[in-house]
Amino acid sequence: MLAGMKILFTGDMVGSAGRQVFQRITQHLRDEGRIDFVIANAENAVGGRGPSPEIVEALFAAGAGALTLGDHTWDNKTLAGLLDTEPRIVRPANFPPAANGRGMTVIETDEGPVCVISLIGRIFMNPADCPFRTADKLIGIAQAKTILVDFHAEATSEKIAMGRYLDGRVTALLGTHTHVQTSDETILPNGTAYITDLGMTGPKDSVIGREVEPVIQRFITGMPQKFDTSKKDPVLEGVILDIDINCGKARSIERIRERA
Repeated sequence: MLAGMKILFTGDMVGSAGRQVFQRITQHLRDEGRIDFVIANAENAVGGRGPSPEIVEALFAAGAGALTLGDHTWDNKTLAGLLDTEPRIVRPANFPPAANGRGMTVIETDEGPVCVISLIGRIFMNPADCPFRTADKLIGIAQAKTILVDFHAEATSEKIAMGRYLDGRVTALLGTHTHVQTSDETILPNGTAYITDLGMTGPKDSVIGREVEPVIQRFITGMPQKFDTSKKDPVLEGVILDIDINCGKARSIERIRERA
């Protein structure tokens, strides 16, 4: 039997409901022996916005081995300093070179080293450097066989294209950002595990994490509304990857949706 590792990678965490369900479900999965390591997208962890240093530390204490970010990275200005010193958290690597933090990290685990890369898309998003060329550069210097890429992007076509572009060169390409889990998890022809979007770790009784009525009113009236995060029906969404750590290939990808 080849040495294996099971990694849980969770979708965009939204608000206190997302943080609480993350802690409960990850502990439950560990207790059942279903996972060895956890990576979470913490993009919307505080009120649907970027996390604070205190919340980052709380998520590590709750079981996250690494955290990824996205377009809300700079919402909390106090996070910038931590991004320079905390190797377990990555922001999109194709942000401008002078931006705080790193876009790639290697985490040493009991099963072996795991490289985590964060990229952000350019379609319907704020300006960023080319994620395809950035991926080429980082993969070329990655110091691990197991390479997991969080592609934080809006357009499904851009995510699918990136998955095909990196097929065979990374362990997994996992889409985030839309908060809506897709059902297209697969192992691509050259061995890379892929899903267009991991989904959301947060309140399902919502509009992508926000209270329903203010969002409806915004669409109907066009008037500004306060979009508070919902706390109803918290769910953890993501995937469990079974990885052969000897070669860094994914054996399987299992889409999950777990309620507290």
